[in-house]
Amino acid sequence: MEFKSKNTKYLFFVFAFIFCVIYALTSNFLQLKSYNIMSKLTLNNKTPSNEVLLVAIDDKSLHEIGRWPWKREYYLEIFDYFENYTNAKLMGYDGLIMAPDSEHPQSDKKFFNSIGKFKKLIAGVAFSYADFEKGIDKNYYNNLLKTKSDIKIIDKRSKKYKEKSNFKSFTVLQKDYFNNINALGAVNMPEDTDGYIRRADQITNYEGYFFPSMAFNLYSKYTGIKEFLLTDKYIYGFSDKYTLKIPTETRFGAISNYVSFYKTSDGVYSHQKYSASDIIKSYRAIKKGEKPILDSALFDNKVIFIGANAQAQALADIKRTPISEVFSGLDIQATNFDNLLTNNFFRMTSPLYNFVICTLMFVLIFILVSTMPIVTAMLSSVCIMFAYLFFAMFMYYHKIALSLILPEMFVVVAIACAYSYRYLIEGNKKEKFQKAMGKYLSREVMQNVVENIDNIQLGGKRADITVLFADIRNFTSISENMDAGSVTSILNEYFSALVPIIEEYGGVLNKFMGDAVLAIFGEPKKDENHALVAVKCASKMLKKVKHLQDKWIDEGKPKIEIGIGISSGEAFIGNIGSQDRLEYTVIGDTVNTASRIENYNKVYKTNFLISEETYKRVKNKVDVITINNVMIRGKASRMTIYEVIRLVN
Repeated sequence: MEFKSKNTKYLFFVFAFIFCVIYALTSNFLQLKSYNIMSKLTLNNKTPSNEVLLVAIDDKSLHEIGRWPWKREYYLEIFDYFENYTNAKLMGYDGLIMAPDSEHPQSDKKFFNSIGKFKKLIAGVAFSYADFEKGIDKNYYNNLLKTKSDIKIIDKRSKKYKEKSNFKSFTVLQKDYFNNINALGAVNMPEDTDGYIRRADQITNYEGYFFPSMAFNLYSKYTGIKEFLLTDKYIYGFSDKYTLKIPTETRFGAISNYVSFYKTSDGVYSHQKYSASDIIKSYRAIKKGEKPILDSALFDNKVIFIGANAQAQALADIKRTPISEVFSGLDIQATNFDNLLTNNFFRMTSPLYNFVICTLMFVLIFILVSTMPIVTAMLSSVCIMFAYLFFAMFMYYHKIALSLILPEMFVVVAIACAYSYRYLIEGNKKEKFQKAMGKYLSREVMQNVVENIDNIQLGGKRADITVLFADIRNFTSISENMDAGSVTSILNEYFSALVPIIEEYGGVLNKFMGDAVLAIFGEPKKDENHALVAVKCASKMLKKVKHLQDKWIDEGKPKIEIGIGISSGEAFIGNIGSQDRLEYTVIGDTVNTASRIENYNKVYKTNFLISEETYKRVKNKVDVITINNVMIRGKASRMTIYEVIRLVN
């Protein structure tokens, strides 16, 4: 395709620049939003494992056991129940014991002294990018932390993945609690820039030591796997019964992966939840020899996650996740473990892949829309968009998280760019066609001066006239689907039908401009009612085109629509050019106004518009609809234009 104007010569560079700017500004944000959308769309086949259960200190618990804060010995009842009165396999406590209970020091003492008895329990600790507070014995706490996990991580990553950790401290737990607890795991769940939790930190690089998440530590104890291999892209773990392969990314010292959420009926919990009050009351009933509320068999071989989530007394632990805005933080920890247990992970596509797929989609749609007929191109584009949607869903079902919104957005961008391109090319082609036709037809449009054949000279006069401008809609797009002979044939038939009508009403065909016609009324053939005559002529032209449309459709030819614009006023009319080459024409604001009014037919989906001045002269002879007060290029003030509905006898 050849560009002739300076304005279009660099068009492809402009489109490439637009593509890169939009991609750079939106790629990360839209990738995250795609994860949200696809997570919801593919939830139907994702049910949580029945090996994982929740125990929540909820509103029911506060109502039945007592207001918050609870005595910490209540936790001992829950832990003791699962440790000694059920066949639960493990417990994960999603809580941080940081401050003493000054109101119940004896309860605290009992709790701290007893916490070491629970071999099934792994509690939480959180890492921080801030330094320890002054007065904290950093070495003591760091050394003690290493005793709370027996997992070994073998680091086989290449150098570029061994980035420096930004973690400088962790939550300083109560000293007696920290000393006596058997095992800890990190409960960090990093939020993305939009405030959503999509990833879980499985391993935290702290002071050169790899510390597991609570879920990861639970998985190690559940499977008996103590040694894991860390590579550039995965964490591996193997035993005779279990195999683990986690697709990971390294960020700020944490090795994380994307969480695969499960469907939820209430938006808060996806796993089976029990109220902490029912656990405590069952425990107390057993101790008294009474029948418990809950059958202990419910918890056989289960992994229990324990934590708080109540609306009352500021105990709400809800997080924004791809599947819910109020998802339980406790259930996120359980979901993380569930993913590990079932090897249910998403693998994210690389930025390079996303860029390539967006580029291919952009180029493909651009080529389709800029070269094919409009209807075909749009249908093809829609089909491609749906095909990619189904492909993305298929890949999500297979745990590969493709970007959804970004490629689809670039389909829209490509369509916009392609239509801009078509518009410029169409204008370029139309301009070339008009010039070529003008060379052939200019002598014919000078027939109005035959009467003065012996007195042809340069010059003219200013006269009050009416100008009619008629143009075929989307002619370039129509002609692209026809051979040259068919285009010539249909144009000749079209002009042959309309020119006699112009002559019938005393109009002078000034010129053909490709697929457009410019006619003048009032000069050189005098007619004081030239505005009304021009309107009547236009009305008959539209009826004739309607007749031709029916005929062309029967012949299998395309349906052609025209738009007509009429303007009245003063203009220069006469001969211009040179002594060797003359053209009888009309020049002035009235002519320009007619052409530009005609263009508004495209904007307002009309066929016949007249100017304000023309309307003043024919208002008693026509029914009109006032369209709008529009700005006409070249005029200082706005103008009201009217759509002619019918003539009034």
